[in-house]
Amino acid sequence: MSTESALVFDVAGMDCADCARTVERVVQNTPGVEFAQVNFSVGTLTVSPNNLATEDLPRSIAHNVDKAGYQAMLRTDGQRATGLKPWYLHESVIHSAIALVLWIIAFSLQHLANRESIAIGFYLAAIAIGGYPIARAAWQSIRVRRIDMNLLMTISVIGAAAIGEWSEGGLVVVLFSIGTALQALAFDRTRNSIRALFELAPEEATLLRDGIESRIRASNLQIDDVVRVRPGERVAIDGEIISGYSAFNESAITGESMPIEKGIGAHVFAGALNDSGVVDVRVTTLAQDSTISTIIRLVEEASASRAPSQQMVDRFAAIYTPAVVILAALIAIIGGLFGNGDEWFYRALVLLVIACPCALVISTPVSIVSAIGNATRLGVLVKGGAALEEAGRITAIAFDKTGTLTMGRPVVTGVTLATNIKESELIALAAAVETGSEHPLARAILARATQMNVTLPSATEQESVTSAGALATIDGRRIGVGNHRLLSQLGISSADIAQTDGTAIYVAEQDRLLGAIHIADTARPGADAVLDRLRSMGMRKLIMLTGDQVAVAERVAAEVGIDEVRAGLLPQEKSETVVAYQQSGERMMVIGDGINDAPALALANVGVAMGMGGTDIALESADMALMRDDLAVLPQVIGLSRRTVQVIRQNITLSLITKVAALLLGVFGFVSLWIAVIVDVGTSVMVTMNGMRLARMDSDTDVAEVHDHDHT
Repeated sequence: MSTESALVFDVAGMDCADCARTVERVVQNTPGVEFAQVNFSVGTLTVSPNNLATEDLPRSIAHNVDKAGYQAMLRTDGQRATGLKPWYLHESVIHSAIALVLWIIAFSLQHLANRESIAIGFYLAAIAIGGYPIARAAWQSIRVRRIDMNLLMTISVIGAAAIGEWSEGGLVVVLFSIGTALQALAFDRTRNSIRALFELAPEEATLLRDGIESRIRASNLQIDDVVRVRPGERVAIDGEIISGYSAFNESAITGESMPIEKGIGAHVFAGALNDSGVVDVRVTTLAQDSTISTIIRLVEEASASRAPSQQMVDRFAAIYTPAVVILAALIAIIGGLFGNGDEWFYRALVLLVIACPCALVISTPVSIVSAIGNATRLGVLVKGGAALEEAGRITAIAFDKTGTLTMGRPVVTGVTLATNIKESELIALAAAVETGSEHPLARAILARATQMNVTLPSATEQESVTSAGALATIDGRRIGVGNHRLLSQLGISSADIAQTDGTAIYVAEQDRLLGAIHIADTARPGADAVLDRLRSMGMRKLIMLTGDQVAVAERVAAEVGIDEVRAGLLPQEKSETVVAYQQSGERMMVIGDGINDAPALALANVGVAMGMGGTDIALESADMALMRDDLAVLPQVIGLSRRTVQVIRQNITLSLITKVAALLLGVFGFVSLWIAVIVDVGTSVMVTMNGMRLARMDSDTDVAEVHDHDHT
């Protein structure tokens, strides 16, 4: 089979990081597999086939995963696999429920009916049924030569039964099974925030061809196909409206809470909800390359990447578990030689349970995935845990000007009249001359005419003057619209028109100046409030990096409240400026949307691409991407980052304290097997639930309240 693209499976039944490693090893040993990686946080398996792979490889992988006690289903057309069992129908949950009933019966027979011999039979049945999934996973761990929680728990239960602790052995199985089921529930809820993205874009669309409608899978649509979207339906694929007008709810894609009205020529995203009218959309992007598909891919890749705190925890766990296992072996051997063998053997079994580093290992990924899911809901794509953690440590932010601090498109900012003419008449004359022009300045004039609701006179004999402007005849009058070069050609002086920071477009009739229309790229609404909030959050420097003129840059900087301006910069000079700030001790975030911003975005501690209108290279170079042109989410994502780091620290601290305390108490015989299991599983559930809080962090939370970190 082809090795050009990886196979992606959705996997059910994984409730711990050890489960993920077991699946990874089992699949890695499957013939035809070059590389296998499990993303435990979102429940996916990615497989790169090698040259020996056959068409049966997906079936072989699913079979081997099933033998290991889990369920794997191949994704097709980029769509999430269907048919996966929910957590409560998984084999381990059913076994644990049966084991709990058997243990309760056994306990009642032993302590209430005084039928210990019969009770032992029920305890044994509880151990066998509840422990089967655990023992099977333990066997898989042995096959791939690794120590995991299932192996340690299996040894502990067998050991307890060997010394006659039937009740405790059965209780260990039941508690461990219930705990893992609770973990599975918690992680299932965490994964649902990402899985919900798959449900945004419908699998089918209404294809319109030669006036005839037919249903077709979205994955089969081709570029330039036309689909019809009715009110109440979601758009199946990215495209351009060619007929109709409607309001679209894009909150799930861009985070924009209000519906956006769109007509002919407007772009719509797959997953957007059509609120009102019928529209026909021309397909511009294949399903696998749509905006929502890109979001899903980036979110899953981000969830798979390891944050710095996760890397530290993994290194610690790699030492901790073998060390505690060795300690348990020494206690069993030395204690057996010099004391009560059963008592010291029991303590060794307790240590084996304590040796499981589950809570510590999952403390970071559950927090990262929850936070990334929340950021996506806000309209921010975070490309990994490292970027998420680093965003909270930023001390200075550098903004590109055009398209970031400004709207990125020219608008009419004012009019100067040179004769006794009304502003509406001047705009009408200029718009009539520019009708049909695609020049950005012409579009700004036409937009102003639309806003003023003026009636445009008829223009004839239209003539374009290269690098100067345009001429046309209106009601027998020759009207010129253009820059100072056009005035020079017409022999007209512009001395009476005051100069501004923007661009002046002059309107002239024959040999006299009628007035000037001032056009500029205006500051983005609300940018000043966002910068004030960032400053209140502890940002030491807010900087503008731009290739524009100094006068223009300083005008915008004054409007929005920028601290420092670096103008007239080439792309290389932007990069050098970022490095200079870093060398002075600042942790830099850079925000931009153009090709010239890409080098600086790549060099920054955190690079942020601005909006869906940004260039592909800017999006690829950045660590984060704002899905809509709105800086207001920037303080929110920085606050989310700080909260994430706090929660990770809480989880790691809780895990370490409980492990160390249980270890010390276990060595001296103050902890029983079932208490050790409760501590282990309980801590795992607690850190999972704590991490899940990040998925519910209110976007309106005053993030300044979580500013309790240092900038080291």
